Amino acid sequence: MLILDVEASGTECNKHSIIALGALDLHNPENRFYKECRIWDGAHIMEGAREVHGMTDEEITDPNKQSEAELIKKFLAWAEPLEDKTFGGQNVSFDRDFVKAACERAGLNYTFAYRTVDSHSLAWMHIIKRGEKPPIDPEHKRSALNLDAVLNYCGIPEEPMPHNALTGALSHAEVIHRLLYGKKLLPEFDQHELPW
Repeated sequence: MLILDVEASGTECNKHSIIALGALDLHNPENRFYKECRIWDGAHIMEGAREVHGMTDEEITDPNKQSEAELIKKFLAWAEPLEDKTFGGQNVSFDRDFVKAACERAGLNYTFAYRTVDSHSLAWMHIIKRGEKPPIDPEHKRSALNLDAVLNYCGIPEEPMPHNALTGALSHAEVIHRLLYGKKLLPEFDQHELPW
């Protein structure tokens, strides 16, 4: 499984740009990828996105940084030899759609599947199988299992702010591994015991 996390200039893949991409191979977690880029010409910067990714407008428009197209070419080259390129992560359809849109903008062939493995769904199922009730946001009447809730459920503190794509990918990999296999994966989280 290819664990993926994208930081972007907003939430809409056709309007906003990738600014950082972190990934790792779940079957060989030392095999990691992390790159940053400037936004593509004409990409929007969504109000509030800066608070999530922590980069200034100057940093994400820096002409000295590689382009989104250059970043996505490097990511495709890194991912090519992986045995399992199924994307995994928290709400990973967001990340998948950004990768697909970046490939289209760069005129590159998108070689990944539509199907993904989402840590939200795995955590929901894990909670149910333990005979517990998944948390529901009382105001919106929907799942309250965001990444921090899934991390906490798996015995790991919340992801630090601002978000970093590699830190996100590592967090996704650890919770997915704990939920699927019932054991720890990465040395970065070794001090945090499984709560079940």
